[in-house]
Amino acid sequence: MTITPLRRIATAMLLFFSSLPGFAKDAATPAKPVAVQMYTLRHVASLDEQLKIVHDAGIRAVETVGTQGVDAAELKRLLDKYSIRVISSHVQLADLRTNLDSVVAFNEAIGNTVLVVPYLSEKERPTDAAGWTALGEELAGISRQVQAKGMTLAYHNHDFELVDFAGKTGLDLLFEAAGPGLKTELDLAWVARAGLDPAATLGKFRGRLFAVHAKDNAAQGQAQDEGGFAAVGRGVLNWTSILSAAEAAGVQWFIIEHDHPHDPASVIKAGADYLDEHLPAAAVR
Repeated sequence: MTITPLRRIATAMLLFFSSLPGFAKDAATPAKPVAVQMYTLRHVASLDEQLKIVHDAGIRAVETVGTQGVDAAELKRLLDKYSIRVISSHVQLADLRTNLDSVVAFNEAIGNTVLVVPYLSEKERPTDAAGWTALGEELAGISRQVQAKGMTLAYHNHDFELVDFAGKTGLDLLFEAAGPGLKTELDLAWVARAGLDPAATLGKFRGRLFAVHAKDNAAQGQAQDEGGFAAVGRGVLNWTSILSAAEAAGVQWFIIEHDHPHDPASVIKAGADYLDEHLPAAAVR
């Protein structure tokens, strides 16, 4: 086979770039489905610094909190600067109810297609089984609106959704009423705090798990000044069973989060290293 001058140039360029630090690894190793929830970094001085921490941990995906306090053009500029993509965004239920078109437009501008209900204020929380069913029905309607705009709606839990109502939790009732269009973002630390087994709970949502929040709980009485949370793999959760259950349940993304970290950069790097070691390689999502 004759090697043309153009082919020689292309081969030489590939050899050159392959010699650069990190290039060969990035090119040869499929990316793992790991992201960072930006709430973890909210006390870092600037958005630029926050995204640099994500980048320096070797992670190239984030879940945003609303608009991150900037307009879409500025957020996209910073994301592009650090080669980071947005895989999802936490959007308050009130904004989904009253401001959906603006929410969709902002997220389209930054390249995101997944909107997540992150939290219910006390006045928004149902107090009985009928209330959870009604909320699920409402979210089904919002989900259909979101899907019509080319996006997906998901719901993120804390512990208050896991109160039992005659054998079913509020979360069970919500998702039964919402139907398959509403996806699940399961926060594993809050599941454990509610007294449930994270691995078993993952199995209940098989096939509709957009993501899990990869976070850990510290041992009883420890890390009280950090809300009792720990970096992934450094707490009490059984990650061997969790990761096996997550794979079986079809989890798409593992989103590192810590609610009250003293050192968010360290927490993110520890989580990234743990998941890099224990997750199987996966295709870029």
